[in-house]
Amino acid sequence: MGNRDERDDWIYGINPVLEAIRSGRAIRTLYVQGHRQEHIQGILKLAREKGIPIKTEEKDFFERRFHKGHQGIAAAAGKKKTLGIEELLVIPAQKNEPPFFLILDGIEDPRNFGAILRVADAAGVHGVVFQSHRSAGITPVASKASAGALEHVNLVEIANIKHAIEKMKKTDITIIGAEADAEVSLWDMDMKSPIAIVIGSEGQGMRRTVKEACDFVVNLPMRGSVNSLNVSVAAGILSYEVLRQRRGK
Repeated sequence: MGNRDERDDWIYGINPVLEAIRSGRAIRTLYVQGHRQEHIQGILKLAREKGIPIKTEEKDFFERRFHKGHQGIAAAAGKKKTLGIEELLVIPAQKNEPPFFLILDGIEDPRNFGAILRVADAAGVHGVVFQSHRSAGITPVASKASAGALEHVNLVEIANIKHAIEKMKKTDITIIGAEADAEVSLWDMDMKSPIAIVIGSEGQGMRRTVKEACDFVVNLPMRGSVNSLNVSVAAGILSYEVLRQRRGK
């Protein structure tokens, strides 16, 4: 199967593949569906310029391996590079910006994980921290859901996110958790100082020990009959409130 190594990541879909190539990630082989090549001429040109091997495959090749939405293109790529927590913490200073991180406490749905990475990229989050177990992590589905944003977001995969929280606190980063039953509203929170926002899991929210490690816990004001939001939507609202408060800075 071309130059694919079993340790490689699969990436599929036009935007994820394009962003993987643009980001400089090692692409072993690009796979394209024969009759759909006219839709991806820009990607093919870029791949040839970078010396990436291109293989033409039939529709069945893609249907067997990927969820819907493969768009007739996939790539076998080297592993996405992740950072250590210490590497992550110096990035805001390099950009001359107050720190802004997202910490994910047990996001298990890869589509939610990918959607959160899309938010993080759009909102200028300096990095996303997630746990190495009981977490969706870096998968082809997450990459597809991120629309390629996974390639541009700084990621830290860590055995215990409480360790990351402790490290952040030592550098005067305020830890803000999001919880539906919190007494403090998001609108009443100052987000201009160095912060990390903790997003809990889809079903259970933040674990008790993680919640206790937060400096503040906030809710999202809601007026509807259903008192819940998808975690990626909540992450978007929280992130853009930070962006709103920091605008012009």
